[in-house]
Amino acid sequence: MRVRAHARPILLATVVFSSALPGPVLAQATPGGVGSGSVTAEEPDATKPRVPQAPGTRSSSVRGRAAETARKAGTSRQATGAGQTGKARTGQSRTSTGQSGHAAVRAGSSPAPGPVQAQGAEQIDVHADPVALHAGGGLLRPQDAPKAISVVGSDFIARQAPSATAFDLVALLPGANVASSDPLGFSPQTNISVRGLNGDAIGYVLEGAPLNDIAYYTGYPSQFADSENYDSIALQQGAADLDSPVLNAAGGLMSLRFRTPAEKAGGMVNISYGSYDTNREFIRLDSGEIGKTGLRGFVSYSHGASDNWRGPGRDVRQHVDFKLQKDWGHGNTASLLGSWNQAIDSYYPQVSKEGWAQDGIHGANNLAKRYDVQNEAAGTDYWRLYRQPERTLYLAAPVELHLTHGLTLKATPYAQGAYGNAPGGTQIPTSGLYNGTQPLADELTLPSTQDGWATVRADYTQRSYRSGFTTAMEWKRGVNDLVLGYWYDYSDDNEKQQFTAISDGGYASNIWGNGGGSGIHLSDGSLLLGTNNHTVTQTNALFLGDRLSLLHDRLLLTAGFKEVMMTRTGTNAMPGAAYHANTNSAVPLPRLAARFQITPHHQVFFSATTNFRTPAETALYDVFDPTSGQTESKGTTNVKNEYSISEELGYRYADDRFVGSVTLFNYNFTNRQVETLVSQNGSFVQSTMNAGGQTSRGVDVEFGLRPWHHLSPYVSGEYLHATIDNDIAANGDLLPTRGKTAVRSPTLQAAAGLTYDDGHFFGTATVKYTGHQYATFMNDERMSDHVTGNLAVGYRLADVAMLHKPEFRMNFINISNQHYLSGVADPTLNAKDTTGRYGTTLAGSAPDYYVGGGFAALFTASTGF
Repeated sequence: MRVRAHARPILLATVVFSSALPGPVLAQATPGGVGSGSVTAEEPDATKPRVPQAPGTRSSSVRGRAAETARKAGTSRQATGAGQTGKARTGQSRTSTGQSGHAAVRAGSSPAPGPVQAQGAEQIDVHADPVALHAGGGLLRPQDAPKAISVVGSDFIARQAPSATAFDLVALLPGANVASSDPLGFSPQTNISVRGLNGDAIGYVLEGAPLNDIAYYTGYPSQFADSENYDSIALQQGAADLDSPVLNAAGGLMSLRFRTPAEKAGGMVNISYGSYDTNREFIRLDSGEIGKTGLRGFVSYSHGASDNWRGPGRDVRQHVDFKLQKDWGHGNTASLLGSWNQAIDSYYPQVSKEGWAQDGIHGANNLAKRYDVQNEAAGTDYWRLYRQPERTLYLAAPVELHLTHGLTLKATPYAQGAYGNAPGGTQIPTSGLYNGTQPLADELTLPSTQDGWATVRADYTQRSYRSGFTTAMEWKRGVNDLVLGYWYDYSDDNEKQQFTAISDGGYASNIWGNGGGSGIHLSDGSLLLGTNNHTVTQTNALFLGDRLSLLHDRLLLTAGFKEVMMTRTGTNAMPGAAYHANTNSAVPLPRLAARFQITPHHQVFFSATTNFRTPAETALYDVFDPTSGQTESKGTTNVKNEYSISEELGYRYADDRFVGSVTLFNYNFTNRQVETLVSQNGSFVQSTMNAGGQTSRGVDVEFGLRPWHHLSPYVSGEYLHATIDNDIAANGDLLPTRGKTAVRSPTLQAAAGLTYDDGHFFGTATVKYTGHQYATFMNDERMSDHVTGNLAVGYRLADVAMLHKPEFRMNFINISNQHYLSGVADPTLNAKDTTGRYGTTLAGSAPDYYVGGGFAALFTASTGF
């Protein structure tokens, strides 16, 4: 926008609100009471907030000064969400805050001393203060999508520990149940469930590119991105978008968005130190606009390391994020972005409930600090045998082109590569071994051998490659917005288990477990293997959708259809196993939704979606015990896909002070897939079990206050009633599970937070309650409820020389040092011996649990430049 101003301009403005939903709002401005001009201000996308207060984010041009002038001249307030209408108040302004839209900003004034002719026009872009845009300290903002969605903004993220993962950052949102193993976010042994649906039932995308593990569907948040580079994290609790490149998202979608590269060259640096000898360093460089090309980008690097908070071990992580972006014309944009991660993580053993009661965070619930082949575990509990190395690269190139006649083309090509080893200590006999079901005549000579049994490291490695693209053509014609799109995905996954000898001093070579040099070889030169499978998966999906906007955009109706065709081609090279393992699926996925804006402050919405997923790859393959040749698990290609139907009915309220929502939800599942962990020849490997039918119903509540005297409270909660609909087959009988509560489904969750931020002093206090959760389908064992609290306090300085807003912050995690079980790691059918429907005694198996991280404190010093 342009402002024609007299010297020392003092703006008087009148705001005119449109009755339409998102759209431009015009403000008439009279500089100094003399002359006239026009002011229009466009609000950033609500899922892409700007945070000029954050170190390293420097206002370009005169935006910061204009916003400051507006704040001093009048009170800036926010309106009631996208598409809402209202009358302007004297001395105030309102801002529309839907997911996309525009904002009007005006400033009150005092009389000017007299007109002085300006020498020229000044270009001013005014952006609303993002702290005012968000309620609940950055945890809540108005929404207008016809589905449940909660968004964490970068203003909240900037106050948390910089090592926090995406799971940690959404833990307070309604429905989110995070099970962690360490307090600072380094360990990959973490899990999230949403409305009782496990992390492998959630889609994870970074600006349109999928992040899920291609074999197990899980997400590994410590690999995703550094928290300093997140612009927002959106959690859609009930449904993924029609064009989302995910298959497994019955539990919703976690959508990550990078910050936009700065328009001027600069950067940010921070250094952290805290409990458990934790140190972390981060630096980001912004290029600003490169010449006259319109290109701008950033690249960041971080290094972090931390000792295990319980037991021996140390985690080391290196990470790189980057983004290059070009904007031109009317909304055209193209980006290239990516994340590279390399880490070597130590292992936190999961515990049984009996072991937890006996040893707590000490004793046998931890790995051994020193290698001792003479101990009760024969040295298999030595911590160095469980160090997990991984290396991951994510790439994406989203493009949006606005063509003629209301046509918009969106395309996101992506690629992903990953390698990792999940090792563990085990024992094998030096003779009488098996390769699959084939007996071996070899007699091995290995160190660390006692009574014919050698302690070795079992290396379970996964090497995966993935590439694909999504493309969609949108055509806006009158009140209709049509979309036609296609998604293609190709993935190649190799999983192998070999064994590495351990010296008498506990040394095992090549922590990565790759190549044949370090593995145990047989007399014919081949490797001794426990697993050797290869899977190629191809997905083709066509989707069609329509958005119909009626009653001056107050009523929105949407409908969509997606046909997903998925082919898996697998081979199992272990002798005695079925060599080929191929599956094909073609599933129709219809959906519909509606949203109605009752008044400027009140809104209701409804959605109904369908989803499906196939079991994890491990379900396809036979697994054999190399010590006996017996089958440990039986693979099958006659797998049954999970299919779900979900409905949501919600109400939202938003005005210039309060924002809140209430959402009722219902799910119906057939062939419900539940993730568990299994020990496979000494390595812990993810797998799934078919839990039959399930019905889940409940309500989510979320409420927050926009900044009031610098204070922003936030509360959220969930009630969940999830039940198993049928008995489950087990060993030729049926377990009487009908009507039991589903695993990982706490009946009650609640969270609260209070944020204070006056621009210099700031602080955030949060507390989270999670109810008890069953760990078995028979409901004969459960973990207790728990309450945890976190605290952050800090101070921002004004600019000092070349330093932009230096900041000092202390984060306290689990401030009351609770020792608790944070989640169910591997649920089982029944913990106690149970009589089946037909009279068979079905032996019990104890489930294991994650142990939540203890107290930690982290000091961070950061600055922009």
